[in-house]
Amino acid sequence: MARSAKKGPYVQQCLMEKIQKSKSSGKRDVIKTWSRRSMVLPEFVGLTIAVHNGKKFISVFITENMVGHYLGEFAPTRTFRVHSGQRQTGSEESSAPSQAPAAKAAAK
Repeated sequence: MARSAKKGPYVQQCLMEKIQKSKSSGKRDVIKTWSRRSMVLPEFVGLTIAVHNGKKFISVFITENMVGHYLGEFAPTRTFRVHSGQRQTGSEESSAPSQAPAAKAAAK
């Protein structure tokens, strides 16, 4: 369920302090955070934030298009490998093209 519009966007206080400190110092260091639920605000644009995905930190460069989204959306927590059905058809497809040129050569 979405957050109420009258409450405004949520940003964890310690993250906001780190961003304000970074902006005031003028340094563009990577800011580490575990707060995936914090919303991207216009003040974040141009900064690089390292968002924790449960295993490691994923560096995310904040652009204007990201404003209004949550930081967790840019650091996926699961690794998609392949569906089991695709694995079987993938091996059949890879062997089929290698046989086709040999069959064409034998037909000539």
